[in-house]
Amino acid sequence: MERFKAMELTGAEIVVRCLQEEKVEHIFGYPGGAVLFIYDELFKQDKIKHILVRHEQGAAHAADGYSRSSNKMGVCLVTTGPGVTNAVTGIATAYMDSIPLVIITGQVPTHAIGLDAFQECDTVGITRPCVKHNFLVKDVKDLAITIKKAFYLAATGRPGPVLVDIPKDVTQQKTEFIYPETISMRSYNPVTKGHSGQIKKAVQLLMEAKRPMIYTGGGVILNAASDELTRLVRLLGFPCTNTLMGLGGYPATDPLFVGMLGMHGTYEANMAMQNCDVLLAIGARFDDRVIGNPKHFYDPNRKIIHVDIDPSSISKRVKVDVPIVGNVKDVLEEIIKLLESSKDKPDASALKTWWTQIQAWRSKDCLKYDRSSPIIKPQHVLEKLYDVTKGNAFVTSDVGQHQMWAAQFYKFNKPRRWINSGGLGTMGFGLPAAMGVQFANPGATVACVTGEASILMCIQELSTCKQYRLPIKIVNLNNRYMGMVRQWQQFFHGNRYAESYMDALPDFVKLAESFGHVGMKIEKPADVEPALKEAFARKDDLVFMDFITDQNENVYPMVPGGKGISEMILSEDL
Repeated sequence: MERFKAMELTGAEIVVRCLQEEKVEHIFGYPGGAVLFIYDELFKQDKIKHILVRHEQGAAHAADGYSRSSNKMGVCLVTTGPGVTNAVTGIATAYMDSIPLVIITGQVPTHAIGLDAFQECDTVGITRPCVKHNFLVKDVKDLAITIKKAFYLAATGRPGPVLVDIPKDVTQQKTEFIYPETISMRSYNPVTKGHSGQIKKAVQLLMEAKRPMIYTGGGVILNAASDELTRLVRLLGFPCTNTLMGLGGYPATDPLFVGMLGMHGTYEANMAMQNCDVLLAIGARFDDRVIGNPKHFYDPNRKIIHVDIDPSSISKRVKVDVPIVGNVKDVLEEIIKLLESSKDKPDASALKTWWTQIQAWRSKDCLKYDRSSPIIKPQHVLEKLYDVTKGNAFVTSDVGQHQMWAAQFYKFNKPRRWINSGGLGTMGFGLPAAMGVQFANPGATVACVTGEASILMCIQELSTCKQYRLPIKIVNLNNRYMGMVRQWQQFFHGNRYAESYMDALPDFVKLAESFGHVGMKIEKPADVEPALKEAFARKDDLVFMDFITDQNENVYPMVPGGKGISEMILSEDL
């Protein structure tokens, strides 16, 4: 059944009507010649609010932050040529982290494609490796169904960005507008329910485990399965760890949570992961920053259960014993049902012994730092940020040391509160992502944790924040270095700090003020908490806090590249 009586509309009108049908509330973009007819139609309506960014990378990151923090579809609109190529970094960021986005791009007229027309680029070719799918619409009759497909593909199965490239002449042509209620694609049928036999095998292994471990990633959050995960972990009493992308999937303040694992994970999480005998992996992919070198992680006596919506992620880096393909939420519900109806219970004695060992690892206090330093320690800033916001903020980050400290010291008890570029590691992500978060969650407290190198990547978005009066609080951990680069150069390159020193830095207070915002410079540990309290009390202002931190502070623990996750460098080792 069709929703509308057919009417003739231009391609540009069809784009806008499709977005309205998909209940899109915000679209992030930057106009250009190839999309002007679409912009003209956006101007004529008031259901969709267009947010003008200052760089197309910012449009993609803002749509990304919007999506991650709300479970709404992030949408961005850019022109052809440099508009597309500027957005590619943001598209690739979303792709690596499986974030659902729809990207609409302009293209030169169909008759000019392949003739090196002004601002022409092969958008489909350029973006093919970093999208879930992309389309070039050459006939206006195909436009509505293609946009429907784009929204469907982006949100279902393993989510991801889907791009629709629309030549300028297609936006001018007219056709009857019919928007389908539903869509089915013969070549695309993602599995949702897990195989019942495999689920029974998984439950049996969990019941037999002596040293169990539950390891979860971003799939738990993307599939809105945090409640089910929490029920499962508490039902079993097993230790639980989250990846960087999975933080908030299980409450960080719960005693069953052993912290984040991986390259900068806690000692107890990594040791438990390495020494467990049954591992339940949920919505995670065993990537190199989580388990290090697979040959060091391999244990012939360990049984691995892997739940994931994407069959290609299972046994990709680590061979698993019980693969379960399906929606994380659905599979966890089935596992919980079987556990609750089973007469068998986990081995309480073995579990007590296992927890005694984990507590011994915990006693190392692997995140300790010098709390008496006369120079601001970045860890101290993050601890106070958590205290002042009572753990209720949405926290975005850029990439580097500050990102890891935020992951280690801000305790995320809820999903979709930790917004960061995990897979691609994109400097410049934090500020535009925070804009998207603020639009998706009006009235919420939003903090962007960044560094002086990262913030300069997309600093122009301070102008967007001013235009739309976004009260984001920027926490700049300023150590005058590309911190993580410097750390690696210290450990692995003989203290040769090649181009990692940030010379000629701006006065961030004056810079923030020049954009019409509030700037604060904080240089003493005693001033950290008062500054944060003052900043967050200013509900209607963007406040840029420039914390001058210890230049030599490193992130610990650290697993060197190519090593196993139990081969950690701890601060006490140096």
